[in-house]
Amino acid sequence: MDSDSDLTPRNIREVEAESVALICCEALQLVGSEYARGYIQNWLSGDRISDRSAQKIFSAASAILKAGGGESASRESG
Repeated sequence: MDSDSDLTPRNIREVEAESVALICCEALQLVGSEYARGYIQNWLSGDRISDRSAQKIFSAASAILKAGGGESASRESG
């Protein structure tokens, strides 16, 4: 996964980060999804998420959810 740098436009960094948060909130049934959607739409300003950004978003969200799943699974078995 490519990392962001100062060269990545701020709107893209904001959209990617908030999209990861949105996916995690939805997957974990947490509050905040509506706020995240509005935040993403505001930063997109009518543009579309690129394929590259979508890959980064899903990869990061997957890593976070897997890491959290492993932690909760060990708590349940212990």
